[in-house]
Amino acid sequence: MLSWAITFLVIALIAALLGFGGIAGTAIEIAKIIFFVAIILFVISAVLGLMRRGRGPTVP
Repeated sequence: MLSWAITFLVIALIAALLGFGGIAGTAIEIAKIIFFVAIILFVISAVLGLMRRGRGPTVP
């Protein structure tokens, strides 16, 4: 998911260098949204992993 954010960031940088401000602005907003979604999913995954690991063994 972070690769998509980096891709949109590169597209935004290239568009800005070429003078396409609208496309650059849109691409950077998409990159920010994808980045924050990836961070949120990472935190949720880390918390659930710690909760699962905190339990005792399930095999009798």
